[in-house]
Amino acid sequence: MTIKMAKVSIENIDDAKGVESVMTALKNINGVTAVELDPASSTALIKYDDTDTSIHAFTAAISMVDYVTQPYPIDAPQNPRYHD
Repeated sequence: MTIKMAKVSIENIDDAKGVESVMTALKNINGVTAVELDPASSTALIKYDDTDTSIHAFTAAISMVDYVTQPYPIDAPQNPRYHD
């Protein structure tokens, strides 16, 4: 079991219902241990067990609640917020 972190962008999350929907979708994924959602920066930081899930599950879950995401591991250079 390895706990990893991924930072994902979430486009157009601008109301409380949207925040709640995304949080519920992510928390319901087996292997997700914590979610920190920051609507101001349109990002979520997700801690997860990589033996139970992957960043692809996050994309699917967020898409199911009608938001668009581009997940990257937090330490990946292709993450747009890599240098933040």
